[in-house]
Amino acid sequence: MSKGGDNRLVVLISGRGSNFAALADACADDRVPGQVAAVISDRAEAEGLVLAQSRGIDTILIDRTRHPSRFEFETSLAAAIDGLQPRYIVLAGFMRVLGGDLVSRYADRMINVHPSLLPSYRGLHTHRRVLEAGDTEHGASVHFVTPALDGGPVISQVTMPVEPGDTPGRLAERLLPLEHRLLPATMALLLTQTVECRDETIFIDDHPLARPLRLGHDLADPARPGEPVISQR
Repeated sequence: MSKGGDNRLVVLISGRGSNFAALADACADDRVPGQVAAVISDRAEAEGLVLAQSRGIDTILIDRTRHPSRFEFETSLAAAIDGLQPRYIVLAGFMRVLGGDLVSRYADRMINVHPSLLPSYRGLHTHRRVLEAGDTEHGASVHFVTPALDGGPVISQVTMPVEPGDTPGRLAERLLPLEHRLLPATMALLLTQTVECRDETIFIDDHPLARPLRLGHDLADPARPGEPVISQR
């Protein structure tokens, strides 16, 4: 549930942080009615830490290599998150599989952006797998995080055609700007509507979501300001 209350966000990253930057910029110009309170990375060399610092956003490094076990790493991660008291925790290119206990601790508050049309192509190397399968359509999904890898209920998706001559790198390059629109649009939804997840089904203002919202169709595209957050159900 997300109407009212504190709209603080914590973003977890492992790399360049471009989805974080898109979300932070959308918060800064009021397209998303929230605030990125901090960025947490498991890698000291993550470029996204520099992006956060350039925006005046607090950064926290919880280096996985300095923790002897996953339990100790996740204990440190949970302590950092709890200290920030976010409404949502957003995984934006966070390349660490989290344990069930940690995920359950933040049930219905942890969100991930994944570069495929889930439930297809969970895990890594999604662009290559799309091409190997001969798919004609590709896209990205934003979903609630559950203990099943990339298996949580999908809130929203954006699609694009696979073009002749596409390579995994070219697909990734074309998809990334769409991810940069999908994630802020979805967070705007979560922060302005009553969104709940009950028994693997998403409810928006008590209406069950029969299928993921599509950016630019059911879900307002931030590239077209002024539209209602949800245009239809």
